Amino acid sequence: MAILKFLIKLESYVCGNLVKEIGFAQPTISQHLKELKNVGIIKGKIEGTSVCYCIYQENWAQIKNTVGKFLNQSMTNNCC
Repeated sequence: MAILKFLIKLESYVCGNLVKEIGFAQPTISQHLKELKNVGIIKGKIEGTSVCYCIYQENWAQIKNTVGKFLNQSMTNNCC
């Protein structure tokens, strides 16, 4: 979630800066970025020796719509 918050707030971010901002190890950040990219939430662009990441706007809109519909469903059963 921290990675997504930064990308949404700043519209793009370089991986090295994420490590400094979030405080996790480079391999951890890189793995999370890879997974977010693999599922289409973010996209990356190579700039020199760095990769600049941003939210994949088209997919993000679809995710928000789908999750919003799910969260707006009313519960029909009484648990416990």
